[in-house]
Amino acid sequence: MKIKTLIVTSLVLMGAAGSASAADKWFVLGEQAIKSADPSVTIKSVGNRWEKDIKEVKLSVEGADVEITDAVLHWDNRMDDTVSDVGVLKSGGQTASKDAPGRKARLTSVTVKYKILNDAPTATLRVWGFD
Repeated sequence: MKIKTLIVTSLVLMGAAGSASAADKWFVLGEQAIKSADPSVTIKSVGNRWEKDIKEVKLSVEGADVEITDAVLHWDNRMDDTVSDVGVLKSGGQTASKDAPGRKARLTSVTVKYKILNDAPTATLRVWGFD
């Protein structure tokens, strides 16, 4: 009888652990309207310290094609991480995801050097976190 109880308990715990990973999802950490007249922008992460605690980060753009030369990820209590030569993001597109340092880390902000292409005046740049 103890063995059956142990097996059932183990299966229930495994199911609970599996459902925790199902809650992992991408969400917007911050967004900013960018202008063709500006060469860079700093987007601060919104939310409390737990909402900023992420496993991965990526950028997306809407409204225009944007060439991103550098993106500096500013982590809380970690060294900044610079991603160079990101390339051109088409409107509606996104970058590949970048892992947070360690297993998880708090992203405080992202500084992006950019150029809006095709004479578009503005675009919207979003920072996404995965938790």
